[in-house]
This record gives sequence, C-alpha cells and structure tokens, in this order.
Amino acid sequence: MSELVSTRIRNTAGKLGLPHLTETISEYIRRADEGKMGYLDFLDLVLSEEIAVRDDRRFRQGLRLSRLPHHKTLDEYDFSFQPDLDPRKVKDLASLSFVEAKANAALLGPPGVGKTHIAVALAVAACRAGYSIYFTSLDDMVRNLKAAEAAGRLTSKLGTYLRPSVLVVDEVGYQPLERAEANLVFQVISKRYEKGSIILTSNKTFSEWGQVFGDEVLATAILDRLLHHCEVISINGPSYRLKNRLKAIERETEVA
Repeated sequence: MSELVSTRIRNTAGKLGLPHLTETISEYIRRADEGKMGYLDFLDLVLSEEIAVRDDRRFRQGLRLSRLPHHKTLDEYDFSFQPDLDPRKVKDLASLSFVEAKANAALLGPPGVGKTHIAVALAVAACRAGYSIYFTSLDDMVRNLKAAEAAGRLTSKLGTYLRPSVLVVDEVGYQPLERAEANLVFQVISKRYEKGSIILTSNKTFSEWGQVFGDEVLATAILDRLLHHCEVISINGPSYRLKNRLKAIERETEVA
C-alpha cells in the first residue's frame, strides 16, 4: 500500500475521531502485508483494534470517575484466609448477572474480612464490562445529600447516586443515623429499586438495621426494596488487617 494511501487513511481517521488509527495505520499495513491479508481481514483487524482501544479508554475513564478507593480484583483476594467463604458464590457474582438484572449484592461481616475488597472487585469487573459505577461510604453519601438538601440542590445531588448502573455503598452500620438522614438513604434505595444495582457492605446483620437507621419501620422499608432482588454473602472469618499487623509485630520482635 502506497504512502499516499496511508496518508489519506490517517487524514480520514482523524476526521472520524479515530486517533489510535492515525498513529498505528503504518503498523497495521505492515502486518497486513506480512500476513497477505485480504481486504476484509484487514478491515476486521483495524476495526477490532480500534474497538479494543476505545473499550480500554472507556474503562480507565470509568475508574477515574468512580471514586473507588483502589482497583483490586478478585484474583488478589485471599480466599484461603476465609475458609468459611465459598469462592463460588463470589465468582458467581463476578459474572455480573445480578447487575444485568438490576438486582443487588450485600456483603456482611465484621471489620477487616475483605468486604470492601470484594465490593470494589465486583465494581471493577462491572466497569470493565461497560457499566457505569460509583463508590461511596454511607456516611459520605448522607453528608453530601444533607448539604445538598440544605442548599436546595437535593434533586440534583440525588442524581449522583441514581445515574450509575452500579452504586457501591460501603460501611453501612458503622455510624447510626438520625431519622432524617435515614430518610435520605431510603430515597436513594427506593429510586434505584429495579432500575440499577447496589453493592453494599455492612458490619451489621439485617436484624440490627433498625438501630442503624434509628427507626424500625424505615429500616424495614429500606430492606424490603433492597432485599427483594439481592444476593447476600456473609463473611465471618478473621481480619486481614489484624493478620498483617500481627505479622509485622512478629517481624519487629524477631529483629529486636
């Protein structure tokens, strides 16, 4: 293929908003020549590569906007340290069928067992699959909604938590809420009901949510919508953070 043709392709790619193609067309032409590709195979190569680049760009942009505290995956989760947790249940969630169904997932257990790690890993997988994601702690969400309500911008701020396909709500139950605060949470849960997925983590059993939300009736209304379509995984093993801290103490003792 002549240099004139490749230049024309680069110019056309630029006009079509295909910057990757403008940078790599010469490499594609070389690969096509070496492989003696037909026209259709060459076109398939170019389009497939462009789609892959766009998907990767969208994935990285999605992660940047998600406010995830880290980007850990399930491959980094040490299931061997939680022998009572069935890896198959978590990996079933990673298939994202619950996200496709606009259902929810709840991860329950004491602090340090890896609930947030799994929640983030599921969100990363969802982002990779093309779903929009957003991460917040329950306390941050309530604080932001209260500030927006005071400023007369509640409807606009609710959109932050309603627009994403997957909303991760971390640390439910670490701080009890006042009834007005719990009502803001109810608005998010009820408006997302059967319209988008929620992944939440909590150190409280569902029977304790009346204390968390300061009102048994309101807690029941929240749970009714949340649990109607929900996968629940309980993790009751030892703390990863405590394990790592104990190892550090042992090393310091050995050195001393």
